[in-house]
Amino acid sequence: MRVLIVEDEPAYIEALRIALDVEGIDSEVTMDGRDAIRTFRAGHFDVVLLDLMVPSVSGLDVLRAIRKESQTPVIVVSAKDTEADVVTALELGADDYMTKPYSGRELIARVRSVDRRASHIGEPDHVTVGNLALDSSRYQLLVAEEAFDLPRKEFEVMSMLIERPGRIVTRDRILDEVWGMGWGDTKSLDQHIRRLRRKLETNDDAPRIVTIRGVGYRLEAD
Repeated sequence: MRVLIVEDEPAYIEALRIALDVEGIDSEVTMDGRDAIRTFRAGHFDVVLLDLMVPSVSGLDVLRAIRKESQTPVIVVSAKDTEADVVTALELGADDYMTKPYSGRELIARVRSVDRRASHIGEPDHVTVGNLALDSSRYQLLVAEEAFDLPRKEFEVMSMLIERPGRIVTRDRILDEVWGMGWGDTKSLDQHIRRLRRKLETNDDAPRIVTIRGVGYRLEAD
């Protein structure tokens, strides 16, 4: 595994490099947003650890640039801890969000978790239910004739539902598999479900995501 660290605080850089090195994970560091984009494009990285407050180009702009061309997992690691900061990063396609200070062991666990989930996406290329199709080669949801590009988290939530049509998928299971063990922010899942529903509602004949109150969700087709 190879990790790109986008961080401008020397103390955190040293701690991250030591924690990754102990686990046998190779890393490269950039302390500048614009350089981070160049470095990402020039090399192959399995995971990006991204601080939001870096010079020249903000971490959010770095995230936007990465998502325009890649679905490489991105974990935001930031001192910003408001709900608005977290939601904005997740909506732009971040795979996880950790606030400083953090546990080195937890960070390594999350790095391995997002890398593991990314490695399993792509089998099979298409999964269909009714007039819905999920294309893992393009990260697209096809609703009848309309194609929607999905951020990674939306794709993974939709994948869990479309692979189990008519069956309840619990909220806890989605949170554990998509966000990782111990993720307690259920509002993130609510927002992803709302965005997916809006896409399905563009076609009257498309299956619907049904809420099973207090339990989870079910993809229901006529």
